[in-house]
Amino acid sequence: MIRLAAATQAVLRYRRPEPWCWEAVVKAVCDDKHAGLDADYAVTQAGPAVSAHADLIAASLEKRLHAFVRTSLHSIEILTLALAGMGDVRALPALRTLADAHQLPYDRPHARILAALPAAELLPVVLPDLWREPEQYHASTSMLELLAVLGPAAAPAVPEVVRYLDTPYAYDALRVLGRIGPAAAGTANRLADFATGRAPLAGRQHPRRAAWAHWRVTGDPTLALDVCGAAVRSGTAGHGLPFLADLGPLATAHANTVRGLMESPGAWTRVAAAHAYWRITGDPEPAVPVLLAEVDPAWAGHPAMPVQEAVRRLGEIGAPAAATSLLGWILAQEERLSQPFRGVRILADAAYVRTLTEALERIAPGAAGSVPAPSKELVPVPAPARRRFLRLGRPV
Repeated sequence: MIRLAAATQAVLRYRRPEPWCWEAVVKAVCDDKHAGLDADYAVTQAGPAVSAHADLIAASLEKRLHAFVRTSLHSIEILTLALAGMGDVRALPALRTLADAHQLPYDRPHARILAALPAAELLPVVLPDLWREPEQYHASTSMLELLAVLGPAAAPAVPEVVRYLDTPYAYDALRVLGRIGPAAAGTANRLADFATGRAPLAGRQHPRRAAWAHWRVTGDPTLALDVCGAAVRSGTAGHGLPFLADLGPLATAHANTVRGLMESPGAWTRVAAAHAYWRITGDPEPAVPVLLAEVDPAWAGHPAMPVQEAVRRLGEIGAPAAATSLLGWILAQEERLSQPFRGVRILADAAYVRTLTEALERIAPGAAGSVPAPSKELVPVPAPARRRFLRLGRPV
């Protein structure tokens, strides 16, 4: 048990644990040796890190499905998510069992794990859950998150998503329709009603996302430019900037307003403005210093700080080369982000590692494959812009 406890803590704490650590944790969970909640958390989030043990996980899952009446749904869910995170279709029969019991994994992080499975095979399993009456919070938000992550591949779900425009989950449904794009063109009038406030359930948070979704499904930017541009001019900038960034050069008329917001007291607003300005104008010079100022090498993962977002946007710009040593140093660190709680720590850290790796590859191809050994000394970074308050970001 001491060895298992050490292995569990190692995989939760370190990005590159010794191979025996994952092996010990997986075997304990598969053998149902009361491995503990931490081991369940770890295996659920592991994804490709446990691909060497996929056959063992699949065999254990099949055994539990055959003994379904004597097996807890929780143990089936853990192994199902472990396979799903690898994109292994052997997770699908268990997902059907969970769906029949109305026990699909119901939270947003789990939705992102399921999205690793082929959409064509996953959708027939999960879509019936969107027909449930009445709608339930966790089931609805989790399934809508999954569809948003799948994007255009979720096109077969449009009829089910439209039904959610008449529920308290309309905001999430608008995001899904926008992510699906032209295949949801038949919803254009409903989206316009939300964008203009005519829809019965339209609240103050709906117009910007609905207008953006209207552009995504129709290709006509007029409504999105009007609604999102007005939001940026009115002072609710943080909620309009990501949509203007998506519009890119189409939003040229708003470039000066966006540039002024790079001096906002809110860190999320500064980063969103820097990204939007570059997307609109193609000029990285004003944006790069703002983004670099937010890349804190000591960031522990707190969502109030837009560090990962700043790294992602620097990678998209592909400059400056001077950022290579800083990003490489962060990527080389052994310890995972410590702020996210155990249930999402591996997922959150893996996402940060992917962001860092992709940014490095865009800035200096090949740099991510030769990161320096971890150092105890921090790389100097530019002094951050003044901060009076922080604004949390929202996904587009």
